[in-house]
Amino acid sequence: MAPSPDPVPGLPEQVPDAVLATLREVSTATLTTQLMARGLRNTFLGGPRPLRPGRPRMVGPAFTLRCIPAREDLDVLAVFQDYDHPQRLAVESVPSGAVLVIDSRGQTRAASLGEILATRLFRRGVAGVVTDGSVRDAAGIAAVDMPTFAAGASPTTNLVQHHAVDLQVPIGCGEVAIYPGDIMVGDDDGVVCLPRHLAAEVAAAAAEQERLEEFVLSRVDAGAPLRGTYPPDESTRADYRQWVADRPTPGGEGARP
Repeated sequence: MAPSPDPVPGLPEQVPDAVLATLREVSTATLTTQLMARGLRNTFLGGPRPLRPGRPRMVGPAFTLRCIPAREDLDVLAVFQDYDHPQRLAVESVPSGAVLVIDSRGQTRAASLGEILATRLFRRGVAGVVTDGSVRDAAGIAAVDMPTFAAGASPTTNLVQHHAVDLQVPIGCGEVAIYPGDIMVGDDDGVVCLPRHLAAEVAAAAAEQERLEEFVLSRVDAGAPLRGTYPPDESTRADYRQWVADRPTPGGEGARP
């Protein structure tokens, strides 16, 4: 098993909790806009969808599992007698608060995991699961109180199509490059990968974008035309700054100082 890579030398291993908390409040749509503004266009994972829409947003650093195509002489049911089989080892190794991201090469004929493994991940405090493959026991996994994103459902065990080989290496999932430690954000629209060295910058910009869009939406909903409103011209931005200043302080009763 390869060591965990660090794509940008000298980066801290952990993204601050305050940044993760901000990311729990912003949408994947907003994040893709902010990432595009920084030159990153391929950040939305094609394929994985929430098994149970309506959950709180999934946010956490990626813990990766890479699969290659299965081979009949190697991938037999007996391999699961080994508790250190890479798939089972991944389940027991994902840190609490992290997201298990599985590279299933976009293949959905056999499942990436099932309800028992998903339940174990939930009980270990894992923040979520993402696979560009399918899952088995889909209804059971949807009932587990942990966000799971998959490209489909299949009753067939992973050994029919997937050979798990590596943990904590760069992978592709939904045709997006995922490095260990990248921040995964998921909501009802799907999953976005946020390079961890941009997490703080993008989180702050995304929060400001959503605050501005809340104001713009209120104007449009009240009948304002797009011209001058969306995108906002300087007059609208001046009104927005006053609106922000007049808003109650979170947790308080009065206006902002």
